[in-house]
Amino acid sequence: MADVVDRLITALNNHDVDAVMRCYRPDAVATWPDMEAGNPQEIGSYCTQMWEAFPDLRFTRWEKTACEDAIATEMVACGAQTGPYLLIGGEVLEATGRSISARCSCFWNVVDDLIASQRFYYDQLQVYAQLGMCLPPVFALSG
Repeated sequence: MADVVDRLITALNNHDVDAVMRCYRPDAVATWPDMEAGNPQEIGSYCTQMWEAFPDLRFTRWEKTACEDAIATEMVACGAQTGPYLLIGGEVLEATGRSISARCSCFWNVVDDLIASQRFYYDQLQVYAQLGMCLPPVFALSG
């Protein structure tokens, strides 16, 4: 079962959207800090958008643990932002040329050797700071 995660990481590093989508079940759900996708096409669209922003984006896996149908990894993602990067709220950060290096963790559930769900975590503040930005505080107005 853990083979599908290895195939996915290879597909991500090769920027091969078709190979990425073949790793997921048709009803797969994937979440990132900035988005949720409900099928392989949306997952592929998210990956394509990230590759446009970070054309040299690569993941290096540090650890992988599997228990029955659950797989967890710890990785580092590195790349230079040389393309437009879609931010939370729909704004676009034009190319900065700055590089990022961010530790990330991902948790997958696998069914029939395909990914059924994915939860991907990374520190957005760390990424934004490396790109020369900061997250604006948002306060709910009472009233």
